[in-house]
Amino acid sequence: MATIGDIGVAAGINILSALVFLLAFAILRLQPFNDRVYFPKWYLKGLRSSPTRSGAFVSKFVNLDFRSYVLVKNVPPDTDESVSELVEHFFLVNHPDHYLTHQVVYNANKLAKLVKEKKSKRNWLDYYQLKYSRNQSTRPTMKTGCLGLCGDRVDAIEFQTSEIERLSKEIAEEKENVTNNPKAIMPAAFVSFKTRWGAAVCAQTQQSRNPTIWLTEWASEPRDVYWENLAIPYVSVSIRRLIIAVAFFFLTFFFMIPIAFVQSLANIEGIEKEAPFLKVIIEVPFIKSFIQGFLPGIALKLFLIFLPTILMIMSKFEGFLSISALERRSASRYYLFNFVNVFLGSVITGTAFEQLNAFIHQSANEIPKTIGVAIPMKATFFITYIMVDGWAGVAGEILRLKPLIIYHLKNFFLVKTEKDREEAMDPGSLGFNTGEPQIQFYFLIGLVYAVVTPFLLPFILIFFCLAYVIYRHQIINVYNQEYESAAAYWPDVHGRIIGALVISQLLLMGLISTKEAAQSTPFLIALPVLTIWFHTFCKGRYEPAFIRYPLQEAMMKDTLERAREPNLNLKGYLQNAYIHPVFKGGDDDDDDEGEEPNEKWEKETVLVPTKRQSRRNTPVPSKISGGSSPSLP
Repeated sequence: MATIGDIGVAAGINILSALVFLLAFAILRLQPFNDRVYFPKWYLKGLRSSPTRSGAFVSKFVNLDFRSYVLVKNVPPDTDESVSELVEHFFLVNHPDHYLTHQVVYNANKLAKLVKEKKSKRNWLDYYQLKYSRNQSTRPTMKTGCLGLCGDRVDAIEFQTSEIERLSKEIAEEKENVTNNPKAIMPAAFVSFKTRWGAAVCAQTQQSRNPTIWLTEWASEPRDVYWENLAIPYVSVSIRRLIIAVAFFFLTFFFMIPIAFVQSLANIEGIEKEAPFLKVIIEVPFIKSFIQGFLPGIALKLFLIFLPTILMIMSKFEGFLSISALERRSASRYYLFNFVNVFLGSVITGTAFEQLNAFIHQSANEIPKTIGVAIPMKATFFITYIMVDGWAGVAGEILRLKPLIIYHLKNFFLVKTEKDREEAMDPGSLGFNTGEPQIQFYFLIGLVYAVVTPFLLPFILIFFCLAYVIYRHQIINVYNQEYESAAAYWPDVHGRIIGALVISQLLLMGLISTKEAAQSTPFLIALPVLTIWFHTFCKGRYEPAFIRYPLQEAMMKDTLERAREPNLNLKGYLQNAYIHPVFKGGDDDDDDEGEEPNEKWEKETVLVPTKRQSRRNTPVPSKISGGSSPSLP
């Protein structure tokens, strides 16, 4: 078991790491050539043009309220009418006073891949042309095989030019195919209404006596739509989610193996028993403190580094239709994974695992006692984990080492225009699927150890102070949130906070039952009971506000809008708001001079100013969905 000295060594290493990251940030952020890495948000808004000039006051953006949109799924097939005609006829008949227009959903996944491939080829062509312009004595060459490591060596500029021409033809053909092929139209559509009241009624009611067709729900805003999943048939979604549920169970279960390995690193006696020849080295005080106090935390961090990517892939496979829904599902699973493997796994495979014989032969009501005894013994491990993942990890966030390197590489090799530079410094958005469950996991640890081992609380407090200061800086100066989810995260966050309270109360009961105060354990049952009752009350009182739209509020806003904007041209804006990004001009043919935009897909849009300013900080299109931001400066 780790000692206070081991914790001191781990604290010294992680405090030093955090100070190095913060000092490096303090120096690098002052350098003019790094300004676009550490303040990209202000460049994207056009409010910062150089490190020596400050931008104007943050512009106010005005937006349309997207409560006017209803996503309709499972449109029933009809041999006599197209999906578009079906949707129009259905809503003209059943919502005659409020239906405005609609946009059917096209399966444009293949087209999107071609556009993405063409953009990649275009970037490579720019790179080789820039390389040739610097040294015209030798034309650049490349190999045509996998990753440029094999195949025939050819002239790079000619090859990339021919590839772009080929892709341009394929894109034109695929556009024509999507336009004219009825099979490319999915049984779904984005429907807009004249009023918020009409949209609320449609989104929150059953449209047909058959509950499996004409399914309606609130549409995400265009930037939040995950277009690839719109082409997934509705019937297959349930099957996909069942498959992923089973896969996630096995992923969580089998990850106990590396967790057990990590815990074995902290057991010096076990290492010496299995490898006696290492005893001379391990017994060196500094090395022993390093192994027990620092190595388990960093090893666990390395094991978890690819987990968010895996969970996001699983969420995409399930068929969620918005980026926010993908991140919410990934966040929920990331938190559950941390709870089962990092928290319970560390306790069970650590202390309780050493008492496996007693653990197996005891009755079920004795298990909480065993875990309750084991929890205080693992406090030192969680302290080192907090320092490695929390202190050093959050301090490393502000340094942005990976974006810093990537930006300068792109800036040196690929950037030719201001548009290229904006793409190179793309800051992305705050990772809710990783940051939010991490903070809640530390909240759980703090609640569990607040009474059991209060010595851990200062380490948690330092983490939250660092996280507040650093993420506040990143949100203000770096990240540009790509979508608005209308506080959809809060019910999940509230539920996990309540869960953490109940877990801490149950584990406290298990610990107290092993002490002399075991007689007081029955009285503690009131704690989880009252906590669950409070959660039930909050769920009934506040959750409807997150999933429904009050008709009274909708009518009030509609009345105010008619009074303030009597000539509002709503249809001119809404009819093209949900066109797939690949059908919008400039996405794939920006290099073809003089090409006319496709009138079928993109008409001149009239942006209508309103008084709403809730999305004033998100003017940039989503990198994932490609949807445009419906805002006016």
